[in-house]
Order: sequence, then structure tokens, then C-alpha cells
Amino acid sequence: MIRSIENRRVVLGQEIPNCEMELKGLREMMKKVGFLWFEGFREACCLHRVIILSLRSKRVLLRTGQCFLLNGLIFLGSLFLLNTLIIPTLSWILPHHHHHYSFLRLSLIHLFYVLWFYPLYVFSIVLSTIWYNDIAKYGYAAMETSNITTHKGQNDHHVKRPSGLGGVMIGIGEQVYSILLLNVFFLEVYATGFLPYIGKLLNFVLLSWMYAYYCFEYKWNFNEVALDKRLDYFESYWAFFAGFGSPCVLAIFFFSPLVSYGIMAILFPLFVLTATGSNAEQEMSFEKDKRRDAGMERLPIFYVANKVSMWLLSLLPQDKWDQMQDRKSQ
Repeated sequence: MIRSIENRRVVLGQEIPNCEMELKGLREMMKKVGFLWFEGFREACCLHRVIILSLRSKRVLLRTGQCFLLNGLIFLGSLFLLNTLIIPTLSWILPHHHHHYSFLRLSLIHLFYVLWFYPLYVFSIVLSTIWYNDIAKYGYAAMETSNITTHKGQNDHHVKRPSGLGGVMIGIGEQVYSILLLNVFFLEVYATGFLPYIGKLLNFVLLSWMYAYYCFEYKWNFNEVALDKRLDYFESYWAFFAGFGSPCVLAIFFFSPLVSYGIMAILFPLFVLTATGSNAEQEMSFEKDKRRDAGMERLPIFYVANKVSMWLLSLLPQDKWDQMQDRKSQ
């Protein structure tokens, strides 16, 4: 009995230091996560880069102004006009207490959405997507001629493809995979919003990652960073990118879908330029060994999206599927 008690004391004596070490490691990890999240949030708020790049490139200023004009003045202005003038006027002309008037009023409002808002919404998505790419391209060109930041070390991770038709096919396949992956991830983000209790919080975090990836993807494309490198890099520095995407989501999280879209369509070019002018890659390496030394644990953010995307790609003809598999294994 006495020996059993002594053995238990020895075991407890060993467990207590182990628990202390685990708690210390957990505190260090949380400290690292908090630091990187704050750094990402701070990077997103460096909107002075937008002013610098706009002054250096008239094309950046023009495209940014066009985004504001279309999505701010026309799209959000139409919503404001509908809610503050048209609907109150219809409610006054066609009172609620009369059934036929109510039906006519709702029909007119829905007709306004069908004939104006939904076509304008689609038109805005198409045109804004083209403008976003132009803003990133002109902003990147302006940044290359300025002293805002440099991209030392990124060119070591550019896409190495064979020349000729094979390289073109691999490039197309990689683009198809990237588009499919991000669309599946978008559906995943949308689905989390319906989860009880933790759905809103999880949706906020996933939206932050999604917008952060969209913002940095332009620069990675211009720097020809390989897709597998950028995904590995993003999942390794997940805390930084969660912080970077947070201001984007905070600006739209509590509004209706149409209003949220209009606000994001105005703000997104600003965050794209902020990401383009960021020097985060100088401080956070693309190299796996350096990330391991920094104590960063990779978080498989795109695990589900990757599995679904690869399953969908497996439905392609076998020769194209083999090319995609070879590219991912490199």
C-alpha cells in the first residue's frame, strides 16, 4: 500500500512538469497566433499604400474611381433610393390595410428588383472583376517602379512548367483547379452560416480567409508563385491571413446581402492594393524549414475544398487527370 502511494507520487511528480510544459507551449503558440493576427490586421489597414499607388498611376486612380462610381453611387445609391423614397411613396399611395393594394405594392417592388437590381448586380460582378484585375496589374506595375516594397525571394518559387503545348495545358489545368477550389471553398463558407451556435463565428473566420486569399492572389499570380506553394504558404500563416481579411468582413458582416456586396465591391480594390504593396513575404518565408523553425503549425484550411475539387477533376478524361496529378505531386 505504501509502495503504491509512493509510486503514485512519483507519477504525479512527473505529470505536473509535463502539464506545465504543455501550458507553456500553448501560451507561446497563442502568443504567436495573436501576434500574426494583429500583424495581418495592421497590414490590411495600411490604406496609405492606396494613395501612394493611385498618385503614381492614373490608371489605378481611374479604375478605383470607376468601381466607386458603379458600386457606390449607382448600385448602393439605387438601394438607398428604393428604401428611402420609392418604398415609402408606394406605401403611402397603396396602403397596407387593403389586400389588393398590398399585392400591387409588393409586385411593383419585385418588378423593380427584377428589371433593375438583379441585372445591375450581374453587370457589376462582371465589370468589377475585370476592373479588379486591372487595378492589381497597374498597382503592381506602379509598385515595381517605387520604393514601397520589393519581392526578393519570391521569384525562387515561380511556376516551372515545360515549354510548348505541355506547359500551356498544365497552366490551364492549374487555373481550372484553382477556380474550382475557390468556388468549392466559397460554398463551404456559405454553408457554415447556417450552423447553429458557432455558425456565425465560423463564417466570419472563413470569410476572412477567403477575402485575404483573393487579395493576395493577384500579386502571387504576377510573381508566378506556384499554386501548391501559395496554398502551403497560406495554410502555414493562417493567423496572419485571418487578421488581414478581418477588416474586409467587419465592413459587411452586419448588412443585408445586397448592401454587403455593394460595400465590398467598393472596398475590395483598396485591400487588393494594400496586399499588392505589402512586404509581408519578406518577413514570412515561403520555405517550409523556416516556417517550422518559426513554430508555425499548418492548418488545413482548404482540406475539404481540395478533396471535393480533386474528386470533380477525376471525372475529367484520364490524360488531363494524369497531368493534374503530376503537377500536384511536384
